[in-house]
Amino acid sequence: MNGIGQIWTLIWTFGLMSFFAVGGANSAIPEMHRVAVDVHHWMNDKEFADMFAISQLSPGPNVLIVTLIGYSVAGFFGALAATLAMCGPTAIFAYYVSGLLRRFSGSPWPAIIQAALVPLSIGLMGASALILALTSDLSWTAALLTIVAAALAFATKLNPFWILAAGGLLGFAGVI
Repeated sequence: MNGIGQIWTLIWTFGLMSFFAVGGANSAIPEMHRVAVDVHHWMNDKEFADMFAISQLSPGPNVLIVTLIGYSVAGFFGALAATLAMCGPTAIFAYYVSGLLRRFSGSPWPAIIQAALVPLSIGLMGASALILALTSDLSWTAALLTIVAAALAFATKLNPFWILAAGGLLGFAGVI
């Protein structure tokens, strides 16, 4: 596919994806993985996991993974197109929804809708975590490290930075 065709594919793909990224771009990770790895073969599992890691370590919003995928597919213009397609439609939608919420602030419906979106968002984030674990944990050691890190994050008040730093050091040491 030529460059213009790839850019239109990125716009269409991430434009549609933006509407179900409830809770942010990270909630759409399973679909991003499916599209980028399985459908279009833009990258393999390891490249996807690496892009996710880079996007999370970089300062800025978590939507940076979309920018990296777009850049990988079609360079600078692909990065720009994918990012605008992921952010633009939902920004416009959020603008209009916020106006509706202000108009109906006395009604119980806004609170009900917000309460309904919380479990949806948590489920999408859980699916994202599962996809990333399946694409990254290629050994028993890596899978055990993921389980221990998740348990520590859940059961303690330890700053996630220290968990990430420990995982990075273990990776640097060649343990995983």
